[in-house]
Amino acid sequence: MDGVDSTRAFLKDVKRIVVKVGTAVVTRGDGRLAVGRLGALCEQIQELNTQGFEVILVTSGAVGVGRQRLRYRKLVNSSFADLQKPQAELDGKACAAVGQNGLMAIYDTLFSQLDVTSAQLLVTDNDFRDSEFRKQLTETVKSLLSLKVVPIFNENDAVSTRKAPYEDSSGIFWDNDSLAALLALELKADLLVLLSDVDGLYSGPPSDPRSKLIHTYVKEKLEGVITFGEKSRLGRGGMTAKVKAAVYAAYAGIPVVITSGFAGGNIIKVLRGERVGTLFHRDAHKWAPVEQVGVHEMAIAARECSRRLQAISSQERSKILLDIADALQANEKQILAENEADVAAAQVAGYEKSLISRLAMKPEKVANLAKAIRVLANMEEPIGRVLTKTEIAEGLVLEKTSSPLGVLLIIFESRPEALVQIASLAIRSGNGLLLKGGKEAKRSNAVLHKVITSAIPKSVGEKLIGLVTSREEIPDLLKLDDVIDLVIPRGSNKLVSQIKASTKIPVLGHSDGICHVYVDKSANMDMAKQIVLDAKTDYPAACNAMETLLVHNDLVQSGALNELIMELQIKGVTVYGGQRVSSSMNIPEAPSFHHEYSSLACTVEIVDDVHAAIDHIHNYGSAHTDCIVTEDKDVADTFLHLVDSAAVFCNASTRFSDGFRFGLGAEVGISTSRIHARGPVGVEGLLTTRWIAKGSGQIVDGDKGVVYTHRDLTQKA
Repeated sequence: MDGVDSTRAFLKDVKRIVVKVGTAVVTRGDGRLAVGRLGALCEQIQELNTQGFEVILVTSGAVGVGRQRLRYRKLVNSSFADLQKPQAELDGKACAAVGQNGLMAIYDTLFSQLDVTSAQLLVTDNDFRDSEFRKQLTETVKSLLSLKVVPIFNENDAVSTRKAPYEDSSGIFWDNDSLAALLALELKADLLVLLSDVDGLYSGPPSDPRSKLIHTYVKEKLEGVITFGEKSRLGRGGMTAKVKAAVYAAYAGIPVVITSGFAGGNIIKVLRGERVGTLFHRDAHKWAPVEQVGVHEMAIAARECSRRLQAISSQERSKILLDIADALQANEKQILAENEADVAAAQVAGYEKSLISRLAMKPEKVANLAKAIRVLANMEEPIGRVLTKTEIAEGLVLEKTSSPLGVLLIIFESRPEALVQIASLAIRSGNGLLLKGGKEAKRSNAVLHKVITSAIPKSVGEKLIGLVTSREEIPDLLKLDDVIDLVIPRGSNKLVSQIKASTKIPVLGHSDGICHVYVDKSANMDMAKQIVLDAKTDYPAACNAMETLLVHNDLVQSGALNELIMELQIKGVTVYGGQRVSSSMNIPEAPSFHHEYSSLACTVEIVDDVHAAIDHIHNYGSAHTDCIVTEDKDVADTFLHLVDSAAVFCNASTRFSDGFRFGLGAEVGISTSRIHARGPVGVEGLLTTRWIAKGSGQIVDGDKGVVYTHRDLTQKA
């Protein structure tokens, strides 16, 4: 059972939720209401209300809002002379009375816009000493929830009898965090969510870069060792109060999550089982083994090992790769057995055939992986190559050299062979590596990782390549821009888009693989048939497989289009048409020109000429790989010059768009990003540059004594 299954299983039974929103979330830095955040909060509650959840809101903010309003009112009514006098602090109870009115007015307005009715319930500490009050409170809330009304609670600070309401913690509750915990128990809630101005509980002050977010609070391990930061800028307690309330509720049987109220949609993400914030649960100690090694430590270890890898000789790095190739073949039976277990589990789970096809490994695939690694091992040394050499001034020479990027994070789906390719490329290029594969290949990835790391010498360290096993750790990984230098996602468009939106780390990769083959009117039709069939049927699930066939209009009249479609259908390909093909040939219309089938299916459309084909590719393609079949050199040159894709072919199958086939030894992925690496990314795509200057005592001194020569010495290097 993975982390999501074990620590979030209770969510399936959640119906009644208490949400507490803190002062720092409700208000801006200047004390005014944060209307945008409140609007997003109300939208989440409306969505949950629609889905059948019962949501009870506990809100802070009245005192802060009232203080802002009263300060303004006092300023308006003061003379200049009054303003010169020392200003007394405003009465907190008066602030609460004024602010509560404004706070509820904005909630009422926002909820009304969403067709939701809300109700205000003000309580004090003394109210809960009365058993009849508690009974009536439960009945009232039950009635409101049955009518889909959102109860909004706040402490009635305006009439509170506590002598020191901001400090006294001796009562039944002493702030809105403890009030929320009390209400969760009193009203028999299934979940309590405490929204804060930080992502959750950290191991130290959140402002300290060394602090780490704690995803699951284990009281037995963490009580007394957490260092809290400053209190909330406006509220009473800050994180200390939230943790006390969370522990109280959790150990009484109500699961609690502390998470950010600044990030949109966090309540819904919590209910989906996403690991946002810190979970408090009385069974948390049973889940502790799930979080053995933190991803931050894993990334630091990979960086340290990569530096040791860079320090050894080129021959030693090559030997590591040769040892890995031997280890793969020596452990072939074990690898295939684990892979067969993954495939069987995927079939039982009902995964798509295209995914199962990408998941499966055969003896020839293991042999090809070993062969590719040996090709890499025998390649020219990529690290420290002198790319340019310039004499800056007499006796001062500057070299631009190739250098490893540092630590790579690869998130990939389905294909376990990707782990082998990526690991071997990382070793050849001197990089540390963190890998996160799909759960459908869990067994395959684990055995491949073990085989590869066991072949890495102790002088480098097996932590050079870390395997992340829990999907829950991905958000943490994507925050590690201080130790991870590049993220490469290999998977669906959705995966790539999510990663790009979730990290500051540079991302290299492609989303869809919508590849085109354009058959021109001058094409040799025997050649065209072979290329089209190979591009579609050689490996339909691959990202470089043809998804759309474009055919010149003249080939309709000659019957060549019919022949191409028949050849595809004979091979078992389901053919869909664009608008022109569907209307003229009675073929089902394609769902979209943007659709990637990843199976034995494709779209066929008619275009008027090469320029129309280019326009179609630019409008609907994914800038991956596109091909023209033609005997007309001018048409070929136009296509090759104008199609703006990572790989553009003439008279060759799109299936050649592959790192191994390009002679790169292997590929870490195919990039459609317009950055330093594009197309199949091999060793060179995992390198950056360094500048090495060698002088003999030169100084700048305002450039007075320097005679710049800037002479190119590259050819003499």
